Amino acid sequence: MSAVIEEERTSMIGIGPYDIPLEDYDVSQRELFRSDSMWGFFDRLREEEPVHYCKDSEFGPYWSITKFKDIMEIEGNPEVFSSEPTIGIQDRLPGFQTTNFISMDEPGHGNQRRTVQSAVAPKNLASMEGLIRERVITILDSLPTGETFDWVDKVSIELTGQMLATLFDYPIEERRNLTYWSDVATALPGPDSIVSSYEERNRILIEDCMGSFVKLWDERVKQPPQFDLISMMAHGEETKNMAHDRPMEFMGNLMLLIIGGNDTTRNSISGSVLFLNENPDQYDKLRQNPDLVTNMIPEVIRYQTPLTLMRRTATRDIVFKGKHIKKGEKVVMWYVSGNRDEEAIDRPYEFIIDRERPRHHLSFGFGIHRCMGNRLAEMQLRVVWEEILKRFHKIELVGDPQRTYSNFIKGYTELPVRVHPL
Repeated sequence: MSAVIEEERTSMIGIGPYDIPLEDYDVSQRELFRSDSMWGFFDRLREEEPVHYCKDSEFGPYWSITKFKDIMEIEGNPEVFSSEPTIGIQDRLPGFQTTNFISMDEPGHGNQRRTVQSAVAPKNLASMEGLIRERVITILDSLPTGETFDWVDKVSIELTGQMLATLFDYPIEERRNLTYWSDVATALPGPDSIVSSYEERNRILIEDCMGSFVKLWDERVKQPPQFDLISMMAHGEETKNMAHDRPMEFMGNLMLLIIGGNDTTRNSISGSVLFLNENPDQYDKLRQNPDLVTNMIPEVIRYQTPLTLMRRTATRDIVFKGKHIKKGEKVVMWYVSGNRDEEAIDRPYEFIIDRERPRHHLSFGFGIHRCMGNRLAEMQLRVVWEEILKRFHKIELVGDPQRTYSNFIKGYTELPVRVHPL
């Protein structure tokens, strides 16, 4: 009899990777990620069945792609492995139906992406660095010394919330709305979730989030084009009528930009503190040579892998690595597994801040859908650690991190720390 039956899906927790047959594997179980116990299952998949079919899960059947080179091959073939209708493992959620340019194929994807990409062009990033540093300094100088506090709340969320407000030219005093809406958008209802039902989730996103941004849109469309993302969309040729003519597409792109601007940076800032505490030799190395910050940042992003997966949908029947994938089937690229692939990355389970090729990772994706905000994320992390090293001997972890209940966002809800000034 199978070791995993319908009523026991979540019981992969506490089970060893070799205690159940591969045919019963379902690595999409969210509790695996909250308990940080998924690693051994991915190791076995890469070793024994790197293209694996899960016949039953909370999200329906799906294929898992777990090796670095296979993920890159899938990403590099958008004609066969489509981003439409969605890049999440779950099919479209009950309620309203959104779309966005990351869930589009060409030419729609490229046309909409180009409208907002200039916001994170190198010239604009250079002009933003001073503002980012100013805000980082204010945040770090306000941290309490001699007492325990939550790093996620006081630093990671605060900084990314301020940056999102800047990118949207959203009222800075209401910046926590952006973080909250990001959390709501990526949440699935449940007892441990930020939302209790799909109805509640949909109401918050449509009435509160989209309602707020439509007001901003109506203001910006009457003004000359500005630097912020809403103004760029309001005046962009491909997007200028989106807020009112295609509201669900507007909603989808809003969510993409909010989540993309929030989760990668926020959870990598938190992860960097955790990893340096777990690897005191690397922390010593950093203190002795602060110039290693630039090299350390992409290693943090690899080691964290803030988005665990991206999904594609097969546009036709295809044999991939000997497996017969049928048209319409879900193909899930597990970035979190590819970033621990021994064949692609030397000593992948080690956090090495002076790694030779730190940008050789999958956290930002690959190909036409590569994250457009990758350099902004790296810059924010670099500035944070440059300023930390000027002020603190150590950010000390004083309790266990609390992880996000999600198989998509690999992050932290709480990180108790104390700061030790120089």
